[in-house]
Amino acid sequence: MLFDRTIKNISRIQEVTTILVRYGFEDVVSTTPLRKLLPRQTRMTWTHADRPVLEYSRWERIRMILEELGPTFVKLAQIISNRADIAPQPLIEELQKLQSNVPPFSFEEVERIVKRELGKPIEEVFSYFDPRTIGSASLGQVHRARLIDGEEVVVKVQRPKARTIVETDLSLIKEFIKLTETYFMRQGIVNPLDIVETFERSMYKELDYLHEARNIEQFGKFYEDTTDFHVPRVYKSYSTEKILVMEYVRGCKITDVQQLRDWGLDPRKLAEKGIDIYLKQIFEKGYFHADPHPGNVIIQKDGTICLVDYGMVGKLTKKDKFSFAGVFISMARRDARSMAIAFRRLAIESEIPDMRRFEYDLGELIEEFASLDVSEMRMADLASALQHIIYTYRLKVPGSIFLILRALVILEGIGKTIYPDFKTFEFVKPYGAKIIREQYSFKNIRNELNNSLIQLMAFASTAPFDINQIIRNIRRGKLKIQVENTGYEGVANSISQSSKRLSVALVTFGFWLVTAIFALMPANPDVPVWYGLPIYGWITMSFALFSGFVLLLSMLGKR
Repeated sequence: MLFDRTIKNISRIQEVTTILVRYGFEDVVSTTPLRKLLPRQTRMTWTHADRPVLEYSRWERIRMILEELGPTFVKLAQIISNRADIAPQPLIEELQKLQSNVPPFSFEEVERIVKRELGKPIEEVFSYFDPRTIGSASLGQVHRARLIDGEEVVVKVQRPKARTIVETDLSLIKEFIKLTETYFMRQGIVNPLDIVETFERSMYKELDYLHEARNIEQFGKFYEDTTDFHVPRVYKSYSTEKILVMEYVRGCKITDVQQLRDWGLDPRKLAEKGIDIYLKQIFEKGYFHADPHPGNVIIQKDGTICLVDYGMVGKLTKKDKFSFAGVFISMARRDARSMAIAFRRLAIESEIPDMRRFEYDLGELIEEFASLDVSEMRMADLASALQHIIYTYRLKVPGSIFLILRALVILEGIGKTIYPDFKTFEFVKPYGAKIIREQYSFKNIRNELNNSLIQLMAFASTAPFDINQIIRNIRRGKLKIQVENTGYEGVANSISQSSKRLSVALVTFGFWLVTAIFALMPANPDVPVWYGLPIYGWITMSFALFSGFVLLLSMLGKR
């Protein structure tokens, strides 16, 4: 089975290599080990949609490649599009255009999956089950249904063999990244293997529908006493890892302005209420719905707002909440130094070589936006500017920050669709003042002091032992210092290939030398001779010719 998977991976990587060259990325192939997988006789077609591919920008061609490679690569691209700290902004903008348009699988397959997961035929669980889908994606699809007790529900069913497909594609992506990691890093994509590992964790969470069920239940507890925001009920007794059953919510999309007015609802108030609910999720609960696009925001007839699809949820710690708010507060105060400090507190890792330059760039950003009136400020522009700073200075910040910025941009777009004069920043400002009060409240300061005291006591109790251990290792000569050299991968590979060729050349020379010795030795009547050379000489000559042929192929392959 492992052998079969390896063969499939090699075949798929060859396909990937062919697609890369077709879209003008021959430098990815020619400067990485992928060149060994591309047949010399292959001829590429250099057009896309009747246009020469090189007329498209490099970022557009990357998007086209990912679209052609299929749903798993599209989902990886969508993950990257939410992480502006690891990819250039032009690439982020292209990847945000990708959509997972996957045709639904058959209803017969749905029936088989439901029966296998619930242990009963579909008609024993549901009095009605619509064979038509109301949504289809790369991992599953959604149907309307009615439980035996009459409850209206929606049922999300996972695609057949979805886990196997994801595992195979993840294995392929890892192998591909290992072969091309240095190339991607040269292009400004930081830590490509870390991106894939983050994507892997995200995909395995999406494959477990019980994970989404737990998210829904958590939101339900937060808002159980709220009347203007509704979280759909999840039916855990009918839900498994591959099936999710939840309440069907009647209503319309938030962007259906005509329907809202027909129901007597004020679009302006709905937009304001929606942004307020979302900001409370971020700054009060620290637990927020991370994908509030119009299809996931349903308005009921009485004006209640309902969010659906909880597969992507963001979390924000108290420390991150204060640091993130500090960025906006410092910006409002036009204080570049405080903004730089807030950024450093927010970052998981930050190695800023020139803090003065960092503060200067933040000062320019502040001046650019501080001169604007609230009506002129766009969340999309500010989010793009902040992401550019994060990317330029290689700040590794929590992924939730990018989910928040993305969600605020989406919500601003929704708000302006249903109410053109909608101003996002009018709602963000009061939360900044509220967070300052919370950060410097007696309760929070007391908690911070308690935490600091606990950490100090832990350090005081372990420090003598650690210092004693270091001194003991020095005395014994066992102290080890690890130094990591980076940026020499190409040189190391070149040296490795040269040493291998040298080894083959020495072996070839050895075989020829032995052959010559056999030819010069006095004839032995017990050893067969052919054309004046003993049979052993012919054997060593065969090995010499073979190893020489291998050496020649290696040298030609390098060119």
